[in-house]
Amino acid sequence: MTLDDLFSREQQVLESAESALDSGKFPSDETRDPIRRLVVEYRKLLKTTRRMMRLSDRNERELNALAEKQRIAAEEISRKNNELEALSGKLAKYLSPQVYNSIFSGRQEVKLASQRKKLTVFFSDVAGFTELTDQLESEDLTQLLNSYLTEMAQVALQHGATIDKFIGDAILIFFGDPETKGVREDALACVRMAIAMRDKLAELQVEWKRQGIRQELQCRIGINTGYCTVGNFGSEDRMDYTIIGGAVNIASRLEHQADEGEIFISYETWAHIKDAISTEEVGPIQVKGVTQPVMTYRVLGQKGAPTLSTKVRCDKPNFQLVLDPAAMSPEERAESTSILQSALTSLRNFDS
Repeated sequence: MTLDDLFSREQQVLESAESALDSGKFPSDETRDPIRRLVVEYRKLLKTTRRMMRLSDRNERELNALAEKQRIAAEEISRKNNELEALSGKLAKYLSPQVYNSIFSGRQEVKLASQRKKLTVFFSDVAGFTELTDQLESEDLTQLLNSYLTEMAQVALQHGATIDKFIGDAILIFFGDPETKGVREDALACVRMAIAMRDKLAELQVEWKRQGIRQELQCRIGINTGYCTVGNFGSEDRMDYTIIGGAVNIASRLEHQADEGEIFISYETWAHIKDAISTEEVGPIQVKGVTQPVMTYRVLGQKGAPTLSTKVRCDKPNFQLVLDPAAMSPEERAESTSILQSALTSLRNFDS
């Protein structure tokens, strides 16, 4: 409906009134003039109303157009946010969660910068892995390596570690940046993580043997506490958040000195964890690149808990067993006892 249609009745009334005024039906000016003024004012009112209606229609069209633009913009923003969230999720896999969160929360700028901090540094690799590369197909080797690194990364993140990088089967981890609980707690968390990793690798051995991997793999671990330079290194276009310094080199050398399944720590780390972790002295070790010998200790396990050697493991073709009484609840130990007794009865009955 147009404005002419909307106000057709009012227009007819005005035209009739003006026609009556012009026809001379009102003989005196006293009667005619008030009516004429009323008609003029009514026509002005009608004109103003029509103009306001046109403005209202235009404003409504503009508001509708603006609302449509806003809707399209909101959809575009939502789509971009989803794309950014997906991209951020992918980028997060290339960074340690602590580094990722510090960057995206604005606590840390993405620029070439570094600082000195006292950190606890962890190095590990898998003894015998090089030989294994000659025995397995690349697909099987890749699956084994990824499963190992996945499990180790989960253990590291559970203990609050900052995962620096994976170098083949080797892992570089540090505690104390960008988040820290204090030097002592960082060192203790690192050593506890190393023990948990060693135990986890022992569990993985059982699964790998089921897959036909006969060679028993053991990890070597070196840990050192000391001042490092930590931050972004590289170029303006490509940088890496990592650590450098003598303390890093010592951790790496201790890892090379350790035997299969051993965790070697320096005196600096030992001083922070000795009250909670059971260790034995290895003695001073001369490491490459360090003038003075490094006093070294072997980690046995957490005090009050059984060491790795007390756990029961057996993996035969027809008999697999992994038993860790210290990690069980009383109910689990009771249930395990019942299962073992039932199995023993079954074996005895079969022999008889």
